[in-house]
Formats: sequence, C-alpha cells, structure tokens
Amino acid sequence: MNITFESPNQPEIIALIAELDAYLLELYPPESVYALDIDTLAQPHIRFAVARNSEGAAAGCGAIVLTPEYAEVKRMFVHPASRGSGAAKRLLAKLEEAAREAGCPVMVLETGPDQPEALGLYERLGFARRGPYGGYADDPLSVFMEKPLK
Repeated sequence: MNITFESPNQPEIIALIAELDAYLLELYPPESVYALDIDTLAQPHIRFAVARNSEGAAAGCGAIVLTPEYAEVKRMFVHPASRGSGAAKRLLAKLEEAAREAGCPVMVLETGPDQPEALGLYERLGFARRGPYGGYADDPLSVFMEKPLK
C-alpha cells in the first residue's frame, strides 16, 4: 500500500468519494452528513491523501483541513475490498504528518455513532471524544474526537 498526496479531481477518486457518500447516506440523513466536495478538497489549505494498492488502484483516501486552530480529518474512506490491510491507519499517519508539519496543535474529526470500526480505529490511534468544534452543532448523529499533537 502506497500513500501519497494527490489531487482529488481524478475519475477513480471521484468514484471512490461517490461510494463513500452512498455509504454515509445509508447510515445517516443528508443533514447529518458533513462532506466536502471535490472542488473544496482541491483548495490549497487541504491536503488529500490516496492509498493505492500494489496494482496502483485507489484503495482509500482521506483529507486534512489545515487551520491555525486545528487540523480536521475529512473524507476518510477505505474501499471494502481493502479493509483490514492497514490502509486507514497509514492514511491517518500521513495526515497527522501533514498536520504536524503545518504546526497544528490538535487533530479533530467528526464521525457518526453507526461506524464502530472507525470509532475503534480513531480511539486506538489516540483520539478521544470531545464536544463540537468549529461550526458544528451538537448532533446526536455526530461523534467529535480530537488528538493533541503537541
């Protein structure tokens, strides 16, 4: 598995994100899905990482939104065929590296309560639950987490 920062505006990445959106909309109503679109993901303050398998196919992705206050993890997804490969852990490590390089004091994320595998992964990697941040409202379908970087 190779993890690199790439443009999200690639056909196979767009398809991967469409699969992520379909998955999230099976679990949550649209008003509780806080997704960034491809154009937003291509902004200069966002780093977009892609996990590629040994054949070079996109197996997963994740983004980090860099701000002076925090680095927010967005669009984390590993294709079902690649789950269990360590791709999510390696994607998060790459995003954390970018957050540290940018001098962000903390990584934050919003996920949902109906994603126990994701919650378990984040907890194993040092994230702890917290309250809403940024522009998020307190939503029973949101779980907010953070990991200090300093």
